[in-house]
Amino acid sequence: MGSEKKGIGRRAFLAAGAATAGAVLLPKPAFAVAPATGGKNGVMLMNRIAPSKSTLYIANADGTNERQLLSGTDAAFDRHANYTFDASAVYFTSERTGDGNANIYTATFNGSGLLSNVRSVIGGSAVYDSATLSPDKRTLAFSSTRSSDHLSQIWLMDTQTGALTNLTGTAALAGDPSSPDGHFRPVWSPDGQWLAFSSDRNTQWMGHDNGTGWEHTQELSIYVIKKDGTGFRQLATKPGYCLGSPKWSPDGQRIVYYEITVEGTWQAHRPEDIGIVESQIVSVDFATGTDRVEHTSGPNLKVSPQYVTNTEIGYLLKNGADEGLVYVNGSIPNFTRAGLRSPCWSPDGKKVIYEKQDFTNRTLDEELYSWDSDWDYRFCDVFPILSRQGKLAITEKQTGVANSSITTMNPDGSDLQVIFNTADSSLDPTLLAEGLAGAFRPTWSPDGEWIAFGLGGWFQERAVMTAAIWRVRSDGTGAEALTDNSTNSGFPSYNADGTKIVYRVWGQENGLRILDLTTGTTTVLTTESDNLPDWSADGSLILFTRKTSATNFDVCTIEPDGTNLKILTSSGANDGHAVWNYDGRILYNSGMYGFREEAALYDNTFQPYGQIMVMNADGSGKQLLTDSQWEDSMPLYLTQSVLSQ
Repeated sequence: MGSEKKGIGRRAFLAAGAATAGAVLLPKPAFAVAPATGGKNGVMLMNRIAPSKSTLYIANADGTNERQLLSGTDAAFDRHANYTFDASAVYFTSERTGDGNANIYTATFNGSGLLSNVRSVIGGSAVYDSATLSPDKRTLAFSSTRSSDHLSQIWLMDTQTGALTNLTGTAALAGDPSSPDGHFRPVWSPDGQWLAFSSDRNTQWMGHDNGTGWEHTQELSIYVIKKDGTGFRQLATKPGYCLGSPKWSPDGQRIVYYEITVEGTWQAHRPEDIGIVESQIVSVDFATGTDRVEHTSGPNLKVSPQYVTNTEIGYLLKNGADEGLVYVNGSIPNFTRAGLRSPCWSPDGKKVIYEKQDFTNRTLDEELYSWDSDWDYRFCDVFPILSRQGKLAITEKQTGVANSSITTMNPDGSDLQVIFNTADSSLDPTLLAEGLAGAFRPTWSPDGEWIAFGLGGWFQERAVMTAAIWRVRSDGTGAEALTDNSTNSGFPSYNADGTKIVYRVWGQENGLRILDLTTGTTTVLTTESDNLPDWSADGSLILFTRKTSATNFDVCTIEPDGTNLKILTSSGANDGHAVWNYDGRILYNSGMYGFREEAALYDNTFQPYGQIMVMNADGSGKQLLTDSQWEDSMPLYLTQSVLSQ
């Protein structure tokens, strides 16, 4: 795209405002927040970037005779399957207990070669994933965030007694607490004595684009450990690279894995970059970690390798016209299959199980798994905000018109209106559809008469696009630009009496600005890399996110006169997207507990591991509100009193 600015000029902005002469009243409510169930306090709306459906399939190794592995009521949101060594059963991850709650299940093969008799193995409110049964069937290994540190650890479960062991969570194996420390994708050796897995322990938190980006990249190495906790060692690593998804050769002599640059772990789950990133399939000798063999070369993203036979390795070619399964030595025909993920071949190499995911958007107010027994969790589009009069506004990025327009409605779904339609602006329709441009972060004036928002390019597009602060009346009339188009201005928030708006600028100048709506004057509040300001309801504090180092962001507060700056977080892992809760606490997103899965295996997401947190206004009392494998963000609590209006 070069350095050319793609923002639209002030004249074009004003033309867009003139075109939006009034709200578009939708004929039928598309969004109604149902009251909370069972005497709960209310509903927490939140956004989730994740597949809405995942279905397991089985096929011959050449792709023929594909069938759905679980049928009827046995099927749910299922993925990450692993055969038992005798091929009599499969262990898999499922969210059948609730959208976002990953637990472990098993099922046995019936006479038709499909699975039946599904039963729960282990689960709870944490993440449980990637289960694999030992050859003697005595021990189940899996990854889970169930420990008090909320990190992804490798766990063992005695299948006869149910006794649990945190294999990697011991004091002797603890990584640097200021660094990533996750453990993923455990797999048993053929003799049942060892486990191999990937881990980002003792690496550095790093943003994409050489550390300048908000979202983190991931640097994994391959480790092995005996089932009794001894023999722990790093088997394979490569500076600047991520090594993931290890699998043993049938004779136990080698371990195969994919290898991708650290920067590539960001590109591997971004739609605009996935077609240019490449990785290779590599194996090393288990005993020494040497005798490195690169089994592939050249372009394309290659992940999920496995020894299909003693002499053949299969892997997933992710993305593009040739997406599907590829065999290194050609003893089995390759086959293309769009959307195939997480392949797992049978011990004899004749069958392969995989999942297909569907990214159809969730419906607004769709039920999600709740980690809090006092509140229901429901899906919502981005930047939800409630006026003091009890009316909702959102940016429709994933739902409705899905072009990042501003929509308002009552919580019961009535009076649903698109009050600013970005289709009437001069923004690129492709970028609007991709969610990289639009009308972001609506904010209500205290009297409920106006909504302000940022209009322009966001995310990586801000480097080549401008944006301005706009406002529109609650009936959709009177749209006007409040700032010029000389920089990228966005994410506004009104003060307590509605006379001022705080917003952020990004470009040649950075920081927070306060616009006096009465006089038209603008005051510089900060000059650091600050973002997403939110004015407290009483007007005494402005909440915002600051880039506190080259690779880290933290949640801060400051008084409107620029005094009393406080940094409230210090995880080193990016804390941000903070908003004030109705009770005066702060809701925010954090990466402090790290990834829940290998980053390169995700699809269509930005930051796949972000969890929603809450803390007091002084930074104390930090509490985890979600624990999923997905990107959860943008919470808004609606009490029963609001929902019953």
